Amino acid sequence: MEQADEINPRIERKDSMKFNGICLITDDVPGMAAFYKDTLQVEAEGDETTARIHVEGAILDLCSRSAMESLAPGSTEGIGRGGFSIELEVVDTDAVYERLKDKAVLVKPPQTYPWGRRSVWFRDPDGNVLNFFSNR
Repeated sequence: MEQADEINPRIERKDSMKFNGICLITDDVPGMAAFYKDTLQVEAEGDETTARIHVEGAILDLCSRSAMESLAPGSTEGIGRGGFSIELEVVDTDAVYERLKDKAVLVKPPQTYPWGRRSVWFRDPDGNVLNFFSNR
C-alpha cells in the first residue's frame, strides 16, 4: 500500500520512512558526550568510542572516527567536522541563553525573526551549531 508524503500529500511513497536521529563523528567522544549531557540536561550512555544521547523525538549518537572506520573502512575519508546545525525546540529561548551563555560558545544571541521564531545559537566543541528556538 502506498502512503502519501506528509509534506506533500500528492506525492505517493512506496516505503514509509521516519527520521530517527543523527550520528556525529568526532575525535573526542567523551568530551562531546559531556558537553551534550550538560547542555541538553539529559543522560549520555557510552564509552570512549561511542555514546548515545536520547532527546525527545530523536537520538543523537556520537561515534569516534576510528570506530566508524572499523565499521565501514574509508567512510570518514574527506569528512570535516562541525558541519551540522542541530535544531532543538525549547519553551523559553531566553532561559536557555541565560543557562548556557557562560558554558558554550555563543554564535548568535537571542533574536526574534519576522515569522515569529525566536532562536539563540551556540557551538559544540567540534563546531556544530545548536539552534535553540521557540515559536512565539
